[in-house]
Amino acid sequence: MNTLVLLIICIAVLLTGYVLYGGWLCKQWGVGENKEETPAHTLEDGVDYVPAKAPVLMGHHFSSIAGAGPITGPISAAMFGWLPVTLWVLVGGIFFGGVHDFGALFASIRHKGQSIGEIISANMSRRAKRLFIIFSYLTLILVVAAFASIVAGTFGASVKDGVIDKAASSANASVAMVSLLFIVIAIIFGFAVYRRNAPMLISTIVGVVAIVLCLVIGMNFHPIYLTTNTWMIIVGIYIAIASVTPVWILLQPRDYLSSFLLYAMLIIAAFGVIGAHPNIDSASFPAFAGFSVNGQLLFPILFTTVACGAISGFHSLVSSGTTSKQLDKEKDAKPIAYGGMLLECVLAILTLCAIAYAKQWNAANPDSAQLSGPTGIFAGGISKMVATIPGLAGAENILYTLLVLAYSAFCLTSLDTATRLARFMFQEFWLEPGQTPKDIKSGYKKILVNPYFATVLTVVLGILLGLTGWNKIWGLFGAANQLLAGLGLLAVATWLGNIGKNNKMFLFPMAFMMVVTICSLLLTVKNQITAIQAGGADWGPYAQIVLGILLIVLAIILVIEGIQTLMGKNKKKA
Repeated sequence: MNTLVLLIICIAVLLTGYVLYGGWLCKQWGVGENKEETPAHTLEDGVDYVPAKAPVLMGHHFSSIAGAGPITGPISAAMFGWLPVTLWVLVGGIFFGGVHDFGALFASIRHKGQSIGEIISANMSRRAKRLFIIFSYLTLILVVAAFASIVAGTFGASVKDGVIDKAASSANASVAMVSLLFIVIAIIFGFAVYRRNAPMLISTIVGVVAIVLCLVIGMNFHPIYLTTNTWMIIVGIYIAIASVTPVWILLQPRDYLSSFLLYAMLIIAAFGVIGAHPNIDSASFPAFAGFSVNGQLLFPILFTTVACGAISGFHSLVSSGTTSKQLDKEKDAKPIAYGGMLLECVLAILTLCAIAYAKQWNAANPDSAQLSGPTGIFAGGISKMVATIPGLAGAENILYTLLVLAYSAFCLTSLDTATRLARFMFQEFWLEPGQTPKDIKSGYKKILVNPYFATVLTVVLGILLGLTGWNKIWGLFGAANQLLAGLGLLAVATWLGNIGKNNKMFLFPMAFMMVVTICSLLLTVKNQITAIQAGGADWGPYAQIVLGILLIVLAIILVIEGIQTLMGKNKKKA
């Protein structure tokens, strides 16, 4: 199979799904029928509820949901071959992930921009809401842990014999420097647009030019060389601050500008595939490698490791946690939520093309440093692919740095969004229906609903778990994340059923994701027990076992209550 042919087929399928299936969903749910203003207008507070123009909100939403998932996921699942991954990305994106993201955003809009937890409370029960919040919070801790570890890894310097090897760490230091400069640019952009009413077009052009200048500076001036663990602490401090500041200061502007990095990454990757159009070498990257590879079973591992490239529970938290509070018009929900998911599918397919080239390059250059790890395979595969196009050999290093920068920028975006969402969830757990944190005047709950306490607790737990390494917790993160997707589908399905709308498009995806992910969590727990029995295990496997068992129990209880609600046997509790 030629990579260009694969890319064209997949884009055609995804476009068809967006137009036909996405349009059908709008008709079934009545998207756009509500003529009232969105919560971003009716509840505008200048902090979380802030109307955003569609391109700006698309930038925030896409940057937040993309993260490391559509790159790291397909790379992890590639051991089963490119065909299973491709089929799951297409089918999952159109009929699972797109429906999930779109449904969560639409349901939240119709519930005053409230979270999925509140939607569950309104349509199932308070107990179900509290259980869902616990489940979501644990999942978000895993998101923080996994993505913080990945970001720190892209910034961290190599250590040789106890000494930092600057020569081998130059690329990482460049990415770190550009990322720091990028944050400064984003703050200036937000201040100019939202406090000085600078024209969006002019500000965007200046912002993009500033990104290019940051890249040039970072490539030539990168004096900061720190270890990965040190960067973990710095990243933790950053996301703690970013997640409690008003969205106009950093979240909206940084995510909007980050989206241009992502679009640039997509364009560069597509250009590489179009210009080089390498064939997929069946010897190094077969279409199908078998149902069991290296002791890993295609079912359920494929459907959890691809993660954000097909469906992700984290997306429902973004849709209902931040995006719904910024949506200007209800009709923008389809392109932002459903379209954003399918665009992420395109990134997953481009990642497959990068994997194919990286594997082929590794096989042809056994004596060279092998392309490995998410950044090495994706950024290295794409940049080397572009370098084969006549006249572009000299662009390889620049493109590699740009691609790694984009990759780390999206992880950072997902990180502080996840921390903000976890803060919402933690505060929400202690509140009675209709209460806000401001209503709690005294007692222990006043501390627990404090945004700074909730944020610090989240960051500390996430960073401590992330210090074990992203690869050690990715399996648990993937399973928990996909199980959260099943619960998100369940929440929206119950709401649609209660208001008399068609919810049948949710039932099979919900059931499938529940079965897949509970099986995956059971396998993860089993594998961690085996690792402990082998001896020499640190606290990481124990933490994963506890989290895995908690997630399984919470999910089963929520599924039972959800099924009762869908069957009309569970009356809403006060």
